[in-house]
Amino acid sequence: MLRRIALASALAALLAPVAGAQSLLARFDTLVTRFELPNGMTFLVVPRRDAPVVSFFTYADVGSVDEPIGQSGVAHMFEHMAFKGTTTIGTTSLPAELAAMAREDAAFARYRDARETGAPGADALRTAFEATRDTAKSFSETGAFDRLLDRNGAVGLNAFTSADRTGYFYSLPANKTELWFATESDRFLRPVLREFYQERDVVIEERRLRTDSRPTGRLFEDFLTTAFKAHPYGRPTVGYASDLDALSRDEARAFFADHYSVSNLTVAIVGDVDPAEMQRLATQYFGPAPAGPTTRRIPTVEPPQSGERRVTLIDRAQPTLMLGFHRPAGSSPDDAVYSVLSDILDTGRTSRFYRSLVETRRAVGTAVYETFPGEKYPSLFVVVAVPAPGVDPDSLEADVMAELDRIAAGGVTAEELARARTRIRAGLVSDLADNSGLASALAEAEALGGGWRSLFRDIDAIDAVTPDDVRRVAAATFTRANRTVATLRTAE
Repeated sequence: MLRRIALASALAALLAPVAGAQSLLARFDTLVTRFELPNGMTFLVVPRRDAPVVSFFTYADVGSVDEPIGQSGVAHMFEHMAFKGTTTIGTTSLPAELAAMAREDAAFARYRDARETGAPGADALRTAFEATRDTAKSFSETGAFDRLLDRNGAVGLNAFTSADRTGYFYSLPANKTELWFATESDRFLRPVLREFYQERDVVIEERRLRTDSRPTGRLFEDFLTTAFKAHPYGRPTVGYASDLDALSRDEARAFFADHYSVSNLTVAIVGDVDPAEMQRLATQYFGPAPAGPTTRRIPTVEPPQSGERRVTLIDRAQPTLMLGFHRPAGSSPDDAVYSVLSDILDTGRTSRFYRSLVETRRAVGTAVYETFPGEKYPSLFVVVAVPAPGVDPDSLEADVMAELDRIAAGGVTAEELARARTRIRAGLVSDLADNSGLASALAEAEALGGGWRSLFRDIDAIDAVTPDDVRRVAAATFTRANRTVATLRTAE
């Protein structure tokens, strides 16, 4: 803990205004080793000798935005499949298992066709499919991948799927570093989508619990589908239940082949390691893989919004208000201005929303998302507010818009801007002080197209934001015609 505090203090000093970003970048220029394999897979390595632990973050340039129509949720499904093992981990007999899985897939195809066409015998075909599913599962060793890593000291083993990306991460003792290369290359180069249909049912249940059974979950989904008329940002990452229910393992394999080539992977390694040894292991375990296709950018462009959009949900739940305003992608020169706006509006007890809405008991809580649901493409600046008891959502909406209008008309004070800069720098310090946080931040900065150094150039961009910038962006963004409003009202 003392080492982490000392490191954070040192970084904080480096992050002082004016020369801070350049000083920090100069420091990391001596620490970060970047290399790219001939197949296009990129690695970033940062040695830290504070403890014999190494953190790994694998960034896959694929998210729900890349899913074909009718296959929503397939990106999230592969996140689950990545923990189901490989050709060498998780099976009692690979040849027998693969043969059983082939029969399972054929039985599902027959059942799905009968169900979709309304042909007779669908119930019998479903029973036959379930029998083949049980047979295939009998050859799998459920949880073998996780248990192997747990036995070797892995901590924080997890993953996430978002609209833009998928991330896989955990930490290992430094003397188990080669185990990461062996298992990570195995699951991405030789995956076996075992227990696919059982896990698909798990994801459908996850959707039911997080979205269908939660009024706020349904509100968020309705909010996005209303805000985006053309772009796939309007589709839920978890997927639609009907799409998931019809998804086959063959379709998931095809999606994996299109999007999970090694040239779409960026890995950051931070901890007690030698960069030269990491490059040797990367070449040994990942080098033989072919480059494969890279994820192409989505050509669909969301048309400009020309009028306010609204959606209302009535349920036996606490009222909630959501406002979304279209904004440029994260690569926009104004991205730093949106970060500052988010901080000034909703970070800490000095924020605009806390003082005008929470302290006055107009709202029990607020949240601001500066870019949602992604940043690779033009997205939304989102405000969420929960009315206090007795406060009508329409009245709270007027309060929120009044605060946004004040910034659009009069900008922000120099003091507010200074506090925002300090807090944003402090947030970066917190991320960099932790090995896993640094690995995540470096991999994402590298993969998003600006290179890992863009992580530090962002600090300069924040420091360059002026009150006029904030006023200009707020005036252009927070207009009635550019907003989507979603309201959850309490049913009688």
